[in-house]
Amino acid sequence: MSDASTYLAAFLCGGILCLIGQILIDKTKLTPARILVLYVVVGVILGATGLYGHLVELCGAGATVPLTGFGYNLARGVSKAVAESGFLGTLLGGVTAAAGGITAAVFFGYLAAVLFKSKPKT
Repeated sequence: MSDASTYLAAFLCGGILCLIGQILIDKTKLTPARILVLYVVVGVILGATGLYGHLVELCGAGATVPLTGFGYNLARGVSKAVAESGFLGTLLGGVTAAAGGITAAVFFGYLAAVLFKSKPKT
């Protein structure tokens, strides 16, 4: 695949995932928090069945950056840890696989809280 087609595939995949989320917000009574949880669960299910891996190969960051990619990463980590450690891997694998992303989210969230002053909604 050329660089341009890789970028296009990533853009389209990420855009479609965002479009689905926006449609769910506009057309259902689901809250954004429930949609986020739904995306992670769908990523876990598709990752556990091996279907999401094909999407990652095709779309790259367009599939790994959204929350479905986080769920896929959790499923992949658990699968690998279970193969290495047995039952204990079900508890440790997901957190180990997602440790970098979790750390970045906590760090940048803290940094934003320190640098910017929050304001109440009006």
